[in-house]
Amino acid sequence: MRELRPGWALSKVGDLFDMQLGKMLSKEAAAGPAQREYLTNKNVQWNRLEFDELNRMTFSESEREKFRLVSGDLLVTEGGEVGRTAIWGEERDECYFQKSLHRLRSKGRIEPRYMLHYMNYAARWKLFIDSVGQTSIAHLPQDKFAAHLVAYPVDLGEQRRIVEVIDAVSAQERAIEASIAKLEMLKGGVIAELASMELGAFEGILEHGPQNGIYKPASSYGSEGTPIVRIDSFRGGPSDFTRNLLRVSLSVGEVERYGLVTGDILINRVNTPELVGKSTAVGRLVEPTVFESNVMRCKVRAGRAVPTFVETWLGSPLVKTHFRMHAKSAISQASINRSDVRSCPFPRLDVPQQLIFLKRLAAVRDQQQLEEVELAKLDDLNRGIMDDLLDSGARARAGSAP
Repeated sequence: MRELRPGWALSKVGDLFDMQLGKMLSKEAAAGPAQREYLTNKNVQWNRLEFDELNRMTFSESEREKFRLVSGDLLVTEGGEVGRTAIWGEERDECYFQKSLHRLRSKGRIEPRYMLHYMNYAARWKLFIDSVGQTSIAHLPQDKFAAHLVAYPVDLGEQRRIVEVIDAVSAQERAIEASIAKLEMLKGGVIAELASMELGAFEGILEHGPQNGIYKPASSYGSEGTPIVRIDSFRGGPSDFTRNLLRVSLSVGEVERYGLVTGDILINRVNTPELVGKSTAVGRLVEPTVFESNVMRCKVRAGRAVPTFVETWLGSPLVKTHFRMHAKSAISQASINRSDVRSCPFPRLDVPQQLIFLKRLAAVRDQQQLEEVELAKLDDLNRGIMDDLLDSGARARAGSAP
């Protein structure tokens, strides 16, 4: 067992913080007078608080004193994804917290933001496993949490230095995340432009179809045969049909009738209401491949549409709304038919205009991918920095005190 670094200590959470579970919700509190906003488990995410939906209940005068949050308080989820932590920075003039949260208020020996980063580190290394109770939902009891051992530099200045290093990398991550979000909005804006153009019907660009795929009983499926595209073989948008497909025994004639070629458009005919109508353009194929009966195949006219453009358009909000409005509902499922597909709106753009649109969209997507790669690198860097700065040689010793 490794020793602590010089100048480091190992202490129980209960010795470092005043700990308090929040107020339990009751019918009386939910319906009482003078209600006040409070935070629940869902409001506490990693390193941030979300205020989109704040619940309210009554707090007595003594409860307001006991459960009111002050700047620097740490809020830790007690159940669900246990240990998720954020810090209160007086985002509201007045706010309280429910019993699903632990509140940690430093006694002065440890910086709140140091503990914030430590909680992220401890959860990633599963240091709370021995402390987590497993009933129907995982939870972190206060007594076991209070006994958890935390390694930290005794010098507050050293704690602040560690926080500054981690925060600097985290700030870069947030900046890239914001950039990715802006690019996603820009991508949505580019697609939304199409919906404002003159629209015709999808049947105007079709050479053939929609054609329903082949039905085969479960006994026809096995380890050999022809690969078959099923409703769970694609998510909508670009797809890969060169691997991980089920296989089915077919005759030569069936393979010829239902065989796919690059550029075919596949549309999900039957699925849940949210997924019915999801579409993809068939890309590279490495062997003869067919499609099942819950999928429809369309072939577009080469001079009228680009398959990649069609794939993009069929994933747009306007088309999804069209399919939802026309879907026929059954128990937990919905379906669309050939008429619903043929009547689907489609922009009146010629092939050169479609290619210009795809070039614009590709530029946004390429930049987004670059940002995502950079974010992944920063995330790895941040994890490495946290491991190096917070490990202290004590990971094997951290956990619950005997």
